[in-house]
Amino acid sequence: MDQHDFYPEKPVLIERQQKNNVALTVFSIVLFVSTFLMIFTDELFFVFGVLIVLLIHEMGHFLIMKRYKYKDVHMLFIPLMGAFVQGRKSVYSQKESIWVIVAGPLPGMIIGFGLLYLSTLNQAAWMVDLGLLFLLLNWINFVPLDPLDGGQLFNQLMKKNQAFFLLVFSFTSSIVIIATGWYLQSWGLVVFGFVMGFRVRTLQKHYLLRKQLDELDVNYHVQYAELSNRDFAKIKSLLLSQSRALTTYVDAVEHEESDQVLADQVNNVLVSPVTRDASWVFKSLIILIWIVCVFSPFIFYFIFSDSIPLHYEWYFELLSGK
Repeated sequence: MDQHDFYPEKPVLIERQQKNNVALTVFSIVLFVSTFLMIFTDELFFVFGVLIVLLIHEMGHFLIMKRYKYKDVHMLFIPLMGAFVQGRKSVYSQKESIWVIVAGPLPGMIIGFGLLYLSTLNQAAWMVDLGLLFLLLNWINFVPLDPLDGGQLFNQLMKKNQAFFLLVFSFTSSIVIIATGWYLQSWGLVVFGFVMGFRVRTLQKHYLLRKQLDELDVNYHVQYAELSNRDFAKIKSLLLSQSRALTTYVDAVEHEESDQVLADQVNNVLVSPVTRDASWVFKSLIILIWIVCVFSPFIFYFIFSDSIPLHYEWYFELLSGK
């Protein structure tokens, strides 16, 4: 008899399906715009420009996730912070994940350069303003810091399911963000860096827990449905021993509710399997695209440094006349 058969049957995990994703997205957009307008009262173009840039950026992620059959894909905007798209799969593909990441900032940078080029032909100030917004916000997203797209891309290309690497990388990213905000006297950036610190603490807890699970020979690189009864029991035992609040709650509620809570908690510990299907040729291509995007503003300025003032003389005159 299999040793796993000696353990009680694990409870069934009831996955909660997101409903009214469109309504929730629209509500978050309204809240996002309203909050921005309270601060930038007379900057309607800027506020709606940021919204357009973020919407196109997140739609890139959204459409590729849909293309690769992600489930429960939804988009949310966070006031004064940004936006994100989430989805899930039973087994993730490294190659697909990389395309999902790149599909956000890459189109935005192309649109940005396109608007700047068209503005030299039409002398339209709004094209310059919007083009610079597209370039700046998407260029920042390519910076290799967690949780930006550049940081996620770095994780996909460099790490091999190493929880410690992700912990160190996230901690370093939060320190860099705080230091950058302090240097620029951007207190919003400083606050964001400290918020990132809470994520680092969560990652640390998961790292220590998974280190113990490795010592117990527990396979947590699986979906919940494939998790053995033995491994479920081991993970549950560790979670209860480390959280008095969880133990108290489980003891206080009905058996069915406690089973579902424990199933959710165990599921949060699991690491979704990843198919390492990205060849070195594919990785090299992505790294090349990444490098070009990161340095493209500087390359653009270096090549056209003599002609840019001539092209945008009308724009500089317009700004000085404001």
